[in-house]
Amino acid sequence: MASRYHLQKKEREIKDPNELLAIIKRGKFLTIALCRNNAPYIVTLSYGYDEKRNVFYFHSRQKGLKGEFLKSNPNVCATIIEDRGYIMDECAHEFRSVVIWGRMCFVEEMEEKKRAMDVLLCHLEDNPDKIKRESLSNDAVYRHLAMLRLDVTEINGKWGR
Repeated sequence: MASRYHLQKKEREIKDPNELLAIIKRGKFLTIALCRNNAPYIVTLSYGYDEKRNVFYFHSRQKGLKGEFLKSNPNVCATIIEDRGYIMDECAHEFRSVVIWGRMCFVEEMEEKKRAMDVLLCHLEDNPDKIKRESLSNDAVYRHLAMLRLDVTEINGKWGR
């Protein structure tokens, strides 16, 4: 697949997979762009990243605008930004970012929902077991839980100053 991410300054491209993974692991949320009938929509969500499967997981509502957009067009683009701060008196901002392309869908199978929530909680929480014990103690909870999966087709990164 040809890269869709066009950098004006090639020297700012992050090519090292370990560096891209570090940005993903440090991030807590990403912004997803969706489109349906030529109308754009963006949403920011907390996530968990399953490195082995190269997928992102998100908690969501079962009904809502995201779902309507995804039914019409599952292709999405997302970004994670590592903000390293504005540099005073230089009119510059230091950052690293990752841009992700892929297809997004609702997770339907119970076992994947459980794995998805585990990935999400392990990414976000210092003590994921506490949340699991208190809020995710049985299958009935998971039946009413909506989880989204972003299957990654391409990831690119860049840094700036």
